[in-house]
Amino acid sequence: MTLSRSSGVLLHPTSLPGPYGIGELGIHATYFIDWLASARQRYWQVMPLGPTGYGDSPYQAFSAFAGNPYLVSLDDLRAEGLLQASDFDAIPDFSSDRVDFGLQYIWRNQMLDRAYAHFEGELLEGSHPLQQDFLRFQQEEAAWLDDYALFTAIKATQGGLPWNAWPAPLRGRDPETMTQMRASLQRDILRVSFHQFLFFRQWRAVREYAHQKGIAVIGDIPIFVAMDSSDAWARPEQFLFDESGQPTVVAGVPPDYFSETGQLWGNPLYRWDAMQADHFAWWIERVKSSLSLFDVIRIDHFRGFAAYWEIPFPAETAVHGRWVPAPGHELFEAIRSALGQLNIIAEDLGVVTPDVEALRDDFELPGMAVLQFAFGGGDFSVNAFLPENLKVNQVVYTGTHDNDTTRGWWVNAEESEKHAYRTYTHSDPSEENFAWALTNMAFHSRPNLAVVPLQDLLNLGSSERMNLPGTTGPQNWTWRYRSEVLTPALAAQLRTLTEASGRLNPS
Repeated sequence: MTLSRSSGVLLHPTSLPGPYGIGELGIHATYFIDWLASARQRYWQVMPLGPTGYGDSPYQAFSAFAGNPYLVSLDDLRAEGLLQASDFDAIPDFSSDRVDFGLQYIWRNQMLDRAYAHFEGELLEGSHPLQQDFLRFQQEEAAWLDDYALFTAIKATQGGLPWNAWPAPLRGRDPETMTQMRASLQRDILRVSFHQFLFFRQWRAVREYAHQKGIAVIGDIPIFVAMDSSDAWARPEQFLFDESGQPTVVAGVPPDYFSETGQLWGNPLYRWDAMQADHFAWWIERVKSSLSLFDVIRIDHFRGFAAYWEIPFPAETAVHGRWVPAPGHELFEAIRSALGQLNIIAEDLGVVTPDVEALRDDFELPGMAVLQFAFGGGDFSVNAFLPENLKVNQVVYTGTHDNDTTRGWWVNAEESEKHAYRTYTHSDPSEENFAWALTNMAFHSRPNLAVVPLQDLLNLGSSERMNLPGTTGPQNWTWRYRSEVLTPALAAQLRTLTEASGRLNPS
């Protein structure tokens, strides 16, 4: 895939403003798209949209296919009659600028359950206008929806325990037990499916609105699935599990820029021989599903398709592991044969070896560059992330969701990094103007696509970063902006930079 010269903004939908404590797929999503269009941007980049669990990370979802019901716009449901005014009589205090996921888990699920109850009640009285759409959704998405809805319904009966802690008949999907559970949990299964219907319906409407404004959406899928996911539960033969459903090895990365002890993600690792035996059918469906939601997909931790860091289970850190080869060429060839052109961005950060580069380049996938990494190390003049060392078919970022904000990075940078930047640019930026200085560098660099997190456009400090890798602190994934910060003046400033750097969206 070769991208045209363009630019975009990274913002996860949970960070949108709104009255109910978390960003939603309603009016503020369309406001953001309008603002992007006024700044003549081409892309809106989001993180994974799956249903989150413990730790609230979008990279650890209960399903590789499902959507996050927390994002469903409640005001849109009220406008459609799926919620009544009385349903909003007891709204919690949502005055905090941060997402309280614990509160969302309780209150929002109650609101969505009420929406299903209203829908269910109208069905009993006669045909609801959405009935046929809901039935069609269930049929079209049955390949993943049936397992996910059953998984979620059973999980509720087990007090939220992970599936590999369930009783053996549930953990091992005993056929007779599954038949009994589908019968006894029928209403709960339908309710979960309806929540998914609401999410997909609203997301597709938001994406269609973006297309009308000339904005394409870059989505994100993690290379691995969560241990506690319907995918791992429903397809254990595709993962390295023992007979009791425990992983024998788990995923992570060795010590690196982010952590001296590496990152112990804990995701189960794929049984690649089993996936290869059925011609990577699950992966093809996963990418196909993602391309129905996004225009371009960023695959997180792309290097794991060449070789992945295998850590024996259990472990306390990721230090003791080994690199294991993966059949990346065979996988992407199968995906390309099934789906055609690969609209994929390869997140090729970290330990990038020749085999990773070959896999990326053989399929003409744009890789990534982060300018915050450009001024560290020994001889910074040979740093691969310096602008003159970047490639045309690449995506350049000031930072990502895992980095500090650019302003925060400058404040906390080593003096050697600051010296390298000053030497390279012949300038001495202040804390107040550094984020825009690096954004200017990104936009004027060689790569065809430049993406900047909204925090950097707003010149925010470290307290507003999205995530600190290797931690599960209360600040992770909770950042939101206030609607008044997206001003016409800021859009004009971004539009001017976009035009000056030859990235203006013709739409």
